[in-house]
Amino acid sequence: RMSSMRHAGGVLKNRIMNEEKERPRYHPPSAELRGKQKETPKESANADPTGQEFRLKFMKKHNKKIIIGIIAFALLGFIVGLISIQKETRTISLYYYNQELDQDETGNILCSRKGLASVEREIPITQTPIQDTIKLLLSNVANIEGVSLKGASLKEGVLTLEFDDPNNKTVGGACRVGILWFQIEATAKQFPEVQQVRFLPEELFQP
Repeated sequence: RMSSMRHAGGVLKNRIMNEEKERPRYHPPSAELRGKQKETPKESANADPTGQEFRLKFMKKHNKKIIIGIIAFALLGFIVGLISIQKETRTISLYYYNQELDQDETGNILCSRKGLASVEREIPITQTPIQDTIKLLLSNVANIEGVSLKGASLKEGVLTLEFDDPNNKTVGGACRVGILWFQIEATAKQFPEVQQVRFLPEELFQP
């Protein structure tokens, strides 16, 4: 009985050894094959048109279009602003007195309209351009502090200007008062609808 058991054990051992020989063994890849396997993902990434490089190119191209659009929009706004500024102002003339233009052959001052010289200015476009112009003139004439324009009315070509003169700056001295009258009158008559100028109160601009 012991010998039969030994025989059976030997047979089982030989069968296990034969099965181990017949089973396929795993062989690790060589160094050359491992190198190729590592390089394959890089090559496939470079060949992928939807990869990171493609996305970067697309973003750069898209950003250029956005920048060009912003610049074009800014230039358009600048041009529109210039046009609107031009439309919102008008050019007027202010008449000032220059005594060097108003002298006789011996150098005497004549106190006449010959001494008037115009200077162009820009004023905002409003519903009262004549009043705005006269007020601007008065603000730049010397020695008439306190003189102000209270109102203006235009009827059938006659412009009536009403002034306030608390310091009596519009009276006294025929030459001085006459020159101030000429300045205001010439400045008002630049407007084609004004044919004649009257002043109120009537005692103003008297020598």
